[in-house]
Amino acid sequence: MSRPFNLDPLFRALSVLPGVGPRTAKLVEKLCGGPKVLDLLFHRPADFVDRSYAPPVSNAEDGRIATMALRIDKHVPNSRKSLPYRVQCMDESGRITLVFFHANKAWVEKQLPVGEMRIISGKVEYYQGNPQIVHPDNIVKPDEKDLIEAIEPIYPLTQGVTNKKIRAAIKAGLEFVAPLTEWQDAAYLKQQKWPSFHEAIHALHHPETA
Repeated sequence: MSRPFNLDPLFRALSVLPGVGPRTAKLVEKLCGGPKVLDLLFHRPADFVDRSYAPPVSNAEDGRIATMALRIDKHVPNSRKSLPYRVQCMDESGRITLVFFHANKAWVEKQLPVGEMRIISGKVEYYQGNPQIVHPDNIVKPDEKDLIEAIEPIYPLTQGVTNKKIRAAIKAGLEFVAPLTEWQDAAYLKQQKWPSFHEAIHALHHPETA
């Protein structure tokens, strides 16, 4: 029996996904245990990062990952390589410092232009009584805030494959998943309160809670 036509995209090679060239495809194949899009979609997250906490700076709790809209106020370059590069930011409630070790000055200036707003996500830590974020996980423009997921899946990785890269490939792979006719008995599915395959595979990679 031939498989349904709408399953064919799931059996295409990993290299059809954006950002997955021949070298990366081999690494992802090793990581996921197969060379097809479906193998990647069955690669389950090992953990999740909750980025939904979005306090004003003055209320940001020590040790929590926070996502905040900040205005870039001032750059304080390091005078010696052993010292961190600091960027002072603010919202209406207070100030917070972004800290970068071994920073590329040009990169930091491009990512965080003085006077502009950025959405920053990272772990808040207090140093000498003042809040800071060391090496923010995410820096995006306000109109790109949806790029920062409230609940971010963290996947098992291998050398040469970052979580950002595997996440982008999985997002693209999910576009290949079409609603399918369920092969399980409908009454049994309802009794067990199980989702459809289409709903389950999307929920696996887009959880609502950590």
